[in-house]
Amino acid sequence: MKFGVNLLIWTANFHASHLSLLPRIRSAGFDGVEVLMYKGRDFAVAELRKGLDDTGMECTICSVMVDGLSLISDDAGIRAKAVDLLRENIATAAEVGARMIAGPMYSPVGYLAGRRRTVDEWKSAVESWQALGPWLAQHDVVAAIEPLNRFETYFLNTAEDAARFCDEVGHPNVGVLFDTFHANIEEKSIADGYRTVARHLKHVHMCENDRGTPGSGHVEWAEVFGALKEIGYDGWLTIESFDSNLPEIAAATAVWRDLALTPEAVAFDGIGFLKKMTRQVFGRL
Repeated sequence: MKFGVNLLIWTANFHASHLSLLPRIRSAGFDGVEVLMYKGRDFAVAELRKGLDDTGMECTICSVMVDGLSLISDDAGIRAKAVDLLRENIATAAEVGARMIAGPMYSPVGYLAGRRRTVDEWKSAVESWQALGPWLAQHDVVAAIEPLNRFETYFLNTAEDAARFCDEVGHPNVGVLFDTFHANIEEKSIADGYRTVARHLKHVHMCENDRGTPGSGHVEWAEVFGALKEIGYDGWLTIESFDSNLPEIAAATAVWRDLALTPEAVAFDGIGFLKKMTRQVFGRL
């Protein structure tokens, strides 16, 4: 198992000034960091690679749709530009040395149409990721598509839909990121959600029900870890939380208050809990 933390706890725009975070994160026991990439062309590739090399850490990339781009737009031109952005970000992730790009890579976070998704929207997103599959394979990168809760998207909410989406895409490099925070809202059982996506599970976000420190809320962690062991998961367990003082992130994620004494306490206290649960359930780290 690998333990990661999303740098969104500290920054929404990684650059060289944030390299000093990496040794601290490494010394806290993390194996890697997850870094948000908006556009590959603007990403601090050389700086991050140097920081990873210096600390012996790995990284995963998370990404979202920006500038109004969307794979489910009824405008074919917008969809084509969205695919181009994803190609750019996949190639840049490989350049950084990441083998994972994850997130709600279908429509902008927070975009709600006031209705259910349509057949055409579903078809457009599936066909887009079918087209991206060979590009992922060429760059040795896996995409983990993330279902979000109903307040952040209407397109992909549940484990069942995420699994069906990947079934229809039908490419081994396209799978699911399943996040305990979103599942706590949308699933009858978070553990059963992991069982549902098991055949496509590529990445895991370990988040408390309020985005606070894992183990401090009411997520049924013993059941979650039990399900992960049952399905044979042995990948990243990544803590994702946000700093309410980062306006662009606070607005997108509706984080209006402090989730712990300090934002980084979510990470540095949370990893101890995750490692304890991993030892108890898996008998190893």
